[in-house]
Amino acid sequence: MRNEALIGYLLHQRPYQEKRALYSLFSKEHGVIHGVGKKGAPLFEPLQLFATGKKELKTFSQLNLAPLAYDNSSEKTISYAQIAGQQQYAALYLNEILWKLLSIEDPMPVLWQYYQDSIIILKQPLTSQQLRLCLRQFEQQLFDQLGFSVSLTHDSSLTTIDPNNIYRFLPDVGLVLVSQTDSQLSDTVQILFEGSELIAMSDLGITDITLSAWSRLYRLLLDHLLDYQPLQSRLLWQQQQRYR
Repeated sequence: MRNEALIGYLLHQRPYQEKRALYSLFSKEHGVIHGVGKKGAPLFEPLQLFATGKKELKTFSQLNLAPLAYDNSSEKTISYAQIAGQQQYAALYLNEILWKLLSIEDPMPVLWQYYQDSIIILKQPLTSQQLRLCLRQFEQQLFDQLGFSVSLTHDSSLTTIDPNNIYRFLPDVGLVLVSQTDSQLSDTVQILFEGSELIAMSDLGITDITLSAWSRLYRLLLDHLLDYQPLQSRLLWQQQQRYR
């Protein structure tokens, strides 16, 4: 690309030379793009810039805040308000999982729009429950776009989920029916789901009622996709909760 205009959000950055930085940009046009640009670009704000280069590492120039846009879903003008409190850790979490899971230069316009909508939500006052709902809904969009949607209506043998049975989720297999003996094992060994719980998740989606179950399921799937490597944003969040 040569002086191609892009709009996007920074997912990750680190210093490079005295006045420049290495950036990972989640662009509306091309997905994640790596580039070198002038230091000082902010996180969690829409940016406009020009990108040049044929190789994986581009040169970013004229990197500035994008003009304010109108958000039709909330009927508000998107502001440059800061993300405060624990919602900062949530925004860092979104950035980190995108940075680690998305392929380079693979356009994902639907996910990009959902990311922008999520950042707008995180700039507003939220209860703890509302924050968790925002994260789970974003994770669902991410997994769907990556092709990792989870079927909750049938187990791994294609048998309809029975509300009276117990299942566990294996990322490479799906939902597996477990015996009564297995179901008595500690949650430190395996995380189990009641059939009635799975049916509610399928019928209701991500709601206040099903939020806890979705959190457990998506934690299993995300850890698998990350090869069980720790997330720095998750560690920071846990430390913040510990010292509150």
